[in-house]
Amino acid sequence: MLQSEDAFSQDPIAANHRLQPLEMFVGSLGSKVYQTLRQAILSLSYRPGEILRKPEICAELGVSRSPVSDAVARLATEGLVDVIPQAGTYVARFSMDEIREGAFVREAIELQAIERVAETISDEQLVALRRNITVQAALLADGDFPGFYQLDGEMHDLIRSFTGYRKLSVVAETAWVHVERARRLVLPVDGRVAATLEEHRGILAALEARDPQAARAAMRGHLRKLLTYLEPLERSHPDLFNP
Repeated sequence: MLQSEDAFSQDPIAANHRLQPLEMFVGSLGSKVYQTLRQAILSLSYRPGEILRKPEICAELGVSRSPVSDAVARLATEGLVDVIPQAGTYVARFSMDEIREGAFVREAIELQAIERVAETISDEQLVALRRNITVQAALLADGDFPGFYQLDGEMHDLIRSFTGYRKLSVVAETAWVHVERARRLVLPVDGRVAATLEEHRGILAALEARDPQAARAAMRGHLRKLLTYLEPLERSHPDLFNP
């Protein structure tokens, strides 16, 4: 089943400690505040449409209002929060248009990337991918879905990095941000994570064969499969989407 409404039923003011401690992040104070807020939004610790109350955030993180305001401004430029004058700051609701657009851009990048990588991948790079997928399997066996998601992202990042284009991942992840948030609703679907692992193994097999067309097909099938799970969310969770 998809994640139930009970997962979002907590009073946002009573639900303390949804933000990871600042010491878990690197950079300036403002950057750390931005990172922990962003992580909480992407992980759905903050519900789409929920108001962000700056005083509570300041109190939880032990910071002044200034770095929180700066972080919110950065999140607004990414489309993750909506700042409404005289009304407040809200976590942005999902938009299927943005999700489809992000998936389109990400697919365009990743299909070109994997086709190139299939022609140039080294034995050392294949070892790194095999190790990543081995850990994915262990995390799945342990039921550690957040850990699996992290390794999933690292696997895609590895493949993009093998192209030698340093900015590729930044562009891909920026496009993917709304998909990344929405797909957390898909996490509890029975069998989806196991199916994802098998899709990853298919991608690896095509790269091991150094077959560009097979790699491209495997990646396309993998990315498009996710959309088949995301499309129904607008109907099952209408309160989380823009009208």
